[in-house]
Amino acid sequence: MAQHKINYTQNGGLPVALTSIDKIVNWGRSNSLWAMTYGLACCGIEMMASGASRYDFDRFGTIFRASPRQSDVMIVAGTLTKKHAEFIKRLYDQMTEPKWVISMGSCANTGGMFNTYATVQGVDRIIPVDLYLPGCAPRPETLQYGVMLLQKKIRANKASRAQVAKRLM
Repeated sequence: MAQHKINYTQNGGLPVALTSIDKIVNWGRSNSLWAMTYGLACCGIEMMASGASRYDFDRFGTIFRASPRQSDVMIVAGTLTKKHAEFIKRLYDQMTEPKWVISMGSCANTGGMFNTYATVQGVDRIIPVDLYLPGCAPRPETLQYGVMLLQKKIRANKASRAQVAKRLM
């Protein structure tokens, strides 16, 4: 067998991978999404099924957390009532930056068929939403595809200096 020798001094020293810090940071963020579950109705059952062994959310780096301070993605699954609106806003405010929100299902997206005095007609009236997943109730595959779309969105995003400075402090 032939021995391959690399001359490091020929090209100015050791081999170095050149990329921007934004790409490295966003790659790490996109592959380690910790999701806070907020299952309110039927969609919550499908969200729980996506974390089970058949669909295995862990392979995407998505781990369900119960604490808002440990999570960077909130998955709102189901009908949001006006009594819950205050709590969801408080939990969203407790999440660290950067944070993303997935609205899962017709009821979370638009209030669904419940156009009543007690129902919020869309989560986006309370907190900003990054991704809408349609369906009643969306299957676990839809949530997995949505997480992959969110990962792609995070990788394409540029980290601002304020976000990086806030993380370092």
